[in-house]
Amino acid sequence: MRIDLGHEEPPEIGLIALIDCIFFLLMFFMVATSFRQDKPNKPEKELPVQLPAAQASLDAAHAAAAPLALGVDRQGRVYVGSERVSVQGLHDVLKREAARDPQRRVRIDGDAQVPYQEIVHVLDLCQFEGFTNIALHTRH
Repeated sequence: MRIDLGHEEPPEIGLIALIDCIFFLLMFFMVATSFRQDKPNKPEKELPVQLPAAQASLDAAHAAAAPLALGVDRQGRVYVGSERVSVQGLHDVLKREAARDPQRRVRIDGDAQVPYQEIVHVLDLCQFEGFTNIALHTRH
């Protein structure tokens, strides 16, 4: 025998209660999360370490040769050391230096505002002449 309990209503999801729970969780995480941002260019603290003295050091006469310093200024002009050179002049200097010592280190000092393609052009010239030890100089 079946008992009639009346008209059955289909189950409903309480949408208002669900929205309240979502907003509560959102507020909880907003309050609990720290929105602290590091300041740009903040100098790092030095470690409280006193370095030991070395018993032997590298003699300056036996040290590696100074790197060949190439510069690219904001307008894309190229310098070898402090002397401004043309692209052909840079090619000639690199060819001469590669003939003397192909393992010589090369350092490229590029201005922060120079288009990256100018740096890549100097890099390509260095690699074309056979230099493999190339560094990009940055400030720290």
